[in-house]
Amino acid sequence: MIEDGSKRTVSGVLVKVLVHRRDDRGMRLEEFASRCVRQGEVHELVTTDHTEGDPSIDRVGFLGFAEIRDGGVIDRGDEVRIGDQVVGTVLGFDACHFPNHYNILIRRERPVTGEQIELSPESTVRFVQSGTR
Repeated sequence: MIEDGSKRTVSGVLVKVLVHRRDDRGMRLEEFASRCVRQGEVHELVTTDHTEGDPSIDRVGFLGFAEIRDGGVIDRGDEVRIGDQVVGTVLGFDACHFPNHYNILIRRERPVTGEQIELSPESTVRFVQSGTR
């Protein structure tokens, strides 16, 4: 059964760059494959090389915090773009700080920090539906 139709791109702006990594973070993926985000909310962007089946997300690199400008639905598998870079794909969500913010976990080959990929405040952040350009 197909559940998903097309959707708008969720976009925002980076408001703070983070520079740290951890190998013992212990985040947990929420069971939900999508989360609704509202205009004005701020969420943390975190990279990892873990996969969906891993019980604990330990190896992480922190990219920064993004303010949502165009709310909508972020789905597991959405492509994450910051400025002109494709950073990775949404692995899922950790809610240890919710309702303050979600940790949006981004899957890539190896974790990186915002500093390592030369992010800067005010960079555009976009969550693009898989298969959309």
